[in-house]
Amino acid sequence: MSAEDEGVRWLDAEEQAMWRHLLRAESRIEEELDRDLQTRNGIGLIEFGILVALSEAPGARMRMRVLADSVIVSKSRLSHQITRLERTGYVRREPCEEDRRGYWAILTDDGLAILRGSAKGHVARVRERVFDRLTRDQVRQLSAIMRTLEADDGPAGAAGG
Repeated sequence: MSAEDEGVRWLDAEEQAMWRHLLRAESRIEEELDRDLQTRNGIGLIEFGILVALSEAPGARMRMRVLADSVIVSKSRLSHQITRLERTGYVRREPCEEDRRGYWAILTDDGLAILRGSAKGHVARVRERVFDRLTRDQVRQLSAIMRTLEADDGPAGAAGG
């Protein structure tokens, strides 16, 4: 063992296999869903997520920085996606009166229409690609696992991680 390796808890074979399965599955699912939305509706998965988040927000509007956190993209990537959605007429931006540096992203009627038009096909594809392959018990287990992994409190049992 070299000095560089001291203190490193390398993944064992089972952990390494699980990690690679997780990465491949997530990548393939995301790629398939994105391609399907692009083909059917002309919007990508991130754009769909933006429209969903806006549709669920009070007044169909969100501050850009809050929206970036909601759809899990960087502020610069969100800005690029919002620009694309503005060009198609699905979203508009307005300055925030309370904070001159901030902007609101606002869902338009056309944005709501494309969201409604794409939602049924998208949920059918999600169901086919994920939920139809799992038992109800597996869905519950995976949900619990994902909540644990998503938690922002560090490793299990660690303080403040």
